[in-house]
Order: sequence, then C-alpha cells, then structure tokens
Amino acid sequence: MNSLTLRNKQHKWNVADTVTSMRMAATLFLIFLPLKSIWFLAIYTFAGLTDVLDGWLARKSGKASEFGARLDSISDLLFYSVLLTRLFPVLYQTLPGRIWYAVAGIVLVRIAAYATAAVKYHRFASLHTWLNKLTGVAVFLLPYVLLTSLSVVYSWAVCILAFTASVEELAIHLLRTDYLAERKSLFEN
Repeated sequence: MNSLTLRNKQHKWNVADTVTSMRMAATLFLIFLPLKSIWFLAIYTFAGLTDVLDGWLARKSGKASEFGARLDSISDLLFYSVLLTRLFPVLYQTLPGRIWYAVAGIVLVRIAAYATAAVKYHRFASLHTWLNKLTGVAVFLLPYVLLTSLSVVYSWAVCILAFTASVEELAIHLLRTDYLAERKSLFEN
C-alpha cells in the first residue's frame, strides 16, 4: 500500500490503534516504577510486545493507515524518551564518558533526518527501515543487558547500529522525493 493510498483512506479507530495506545499508557506507568523491579521489567516487556503486535494487527486486518503509522511513531518516541529518562542515571554511572559523544552524534543525525523530512514533506516523518527496527530491538534489550557485565560492549554495539540507522534515514530523506513510512532500506525502490 503506497503513501497516497494511506493518505486518502478515511481512518477509523481499530484494534491496532488500541494496542498502540496501550503501549503509550504502559510507557507512562514506567515513569513511576523502580527501574530494576520485576514490575518495571514486566510492564516494559508488555510495552515492547505491543510495539510488535500493533503493526502486525494493522497489516493482517488491512487497517494500516497513515494515522496508525503516526500514532506508532509517536508512541515509539514516547517510549524511548521515557526509557532514556529512566535509564540515563544508571547509564551515566555505568558507561564510559566517550560513549556520550557517540550518543550526541546519533541524536544530531536523527534530528537532522527529522528536520529534513519536516522541510521536505511538511510533516513529522520517521521511517520503519530494517536498520531502525533492528536498532529498536537492540535498544529495547538494554535494560536486561544492564544487569550483566556486557553492558559497556553492548552499548557500543547499539551506538554503532543506531548511528548507521540514523545516517540511512537521513540519506533516504535527502535522496528520495516520496515519503513512504514503510520504506525498508536506502536501496529499496
């Protein structure tokens, strides 16, 4: 389904939208739970599962829409913002100072990608590329890995992956004339 078809569809609230909204609500609960508690990890896992489930439900039911894609992107942004806010103090104590320069570089490239898309397409645009999805999985696993001795090595690997995904998204926005939220890679037609 191309973006024009998505744009022209009249959106009706559906099960996938409800699942995405459940992720948003679960994300807000994470703000109040102790970071290393079983409740935090349980609700965190639930939120992650709903991220996979909403897109699958939308595609399977034929209810994929521009609204749903935007709601999913906003939910992802909220989830990662809360995750970063909650994990930052632990990460700051655990990870070496140099990694924060890498994180700053990633954030700058990501902001450049969002700004480029906003100027070019006159909208908030976040792509669901394979690298962005893989980065999402890697970032999602971070709270579990922080409980192990591999947290520093894993965090560097996530930074490399996130930087690559961010550069790819920026390149897509710079090189493509059309916006497709479901574009899977820079090399896709």
